[in-house]
Amino acid sequence: MRLIRKITDNDILGSALEYIDTISRYGSRGVVVDNLMNVALMYMSSTNLYKLPGGGVDEGEDSKDAFLREIQEETGYDAEIIHELGYIEEHKNRNNYMQFSYCYLAKANDSICDPMLTDNEIQLGMVVRWMTLDQALSVMQESVLNCADYSAKFMLLRDQTILEEAICRLTEEAV
Repeated sequence: MRLIRKITDNDILGSALEYIDTISRYGSRGVVVDNLMNVALMYMSSTNLYKLPGGGVDEGEDSKDAFLREIQEETGYDAEIIHELGYIEEHKNRNNYMQFSYCYLAKANDSICDPMLTDNEIQLGMVVRWMTLDQALSVMQESVLNCADYSAKFMLLRDQTILEEAICRLTEEAV
């Protein structure tokens, strides 16, 4: 799997470029599209921010299985991975925390159940919203510009990068 990007405090705060050697958490996330090329974004009403579906990889779990599980838990949709996009490292020096995220592009099949959100996701007011690729990129860019929270900025920059990577892949296929 290829490196898509390393996000550091330099990107968020403009500080010195520093990397953390030890991975604190593995994540699996990405872009989910439907038959009309609409994208599933997770809207968090408590923060008025959008994120891509995804989350942590459980001990012993395959990253692809983790992403498909997260899609089902957060959106209620069954999906299939159509492309491996790469991985992103988030080096949060202020927190001494490095997250390694496997990134994928998936196609939603059928809605098979109601979302199964965690208590934290429910408190965040998380709901799935489907929108065009252009709309998704626009709300993600707006979120990056308007967010002041340190950790959320990493999440938003990561997800914007994944979305841009997926759009490039989908554009290549359309040609």
